[in-house]
Amino acid sequence: MIYLVFGLLLFLGIHSTRVFADGWRLRMVARLGDLPWKGFYAALSLTGLALLVWGYAQARQQPVLIWSPPVAMRHIAALLTLFSFVLLAAAYIPANHIKARLHHPMVLATKGWAFAHLLANGNLADVVLFGGFLVWSIVLFASSRRRDRREAKVYPAGRWSATVLTFAVGTLAWAAFALWLHAAWIGVKPFA
Repeated sequence: MIYLVFGLLLFLGIHSTRVFADGWRLRMVARLGDLPWKGFYAALSLTGLALLVWGYAQARQQPVLIWSPPVAMRHIAALLTLFSFVLLAAAYIPANHIKARLHHPMVLATKGWAFAHLLANGNLADVVLFGGFLVWSIVLFASSRRRDRREAKVYPAGRWSATVLTFAVGTLAWAAFALWLHAAWIGVKPFA
């Protein structure tokens, strides 16, 4: 469990610098340069991700059950992750109505993904991993919206063609992940 916690702290910590240490981040970018900062950021992110994936896999071998979720929670989680995949697609497809309205769809996708997995899983490792991501995404979304208001940031208007494409890409990605990739990569079949 220690590797999971350390990896989570490292991964979410580096992804929280704009929230908790923006001055330090700006000084580092000025001192190192944009590209070296991005390399440092990527290296810490990948190290944290590797540690949390490995730590989670280790913790799953000796699960500590906190609660046993009802089967219906898996169905609710599936629906929430569908919305999360659409939100994730909205982060990358330009000029869609979802991003125009919500401004930070990737953070909302993370929030939905984490909450869905908390509903469907009751082991201690699940609570640490998904609970950590849920708390982080709530804090990051609020901070990002405050920064947008402070900077008077304007997002481009959405187009219906981009919005339809966003829903199509998100739904197809969700189907591929739910039906095949989740079992192949995580070892769990969501619909089994």
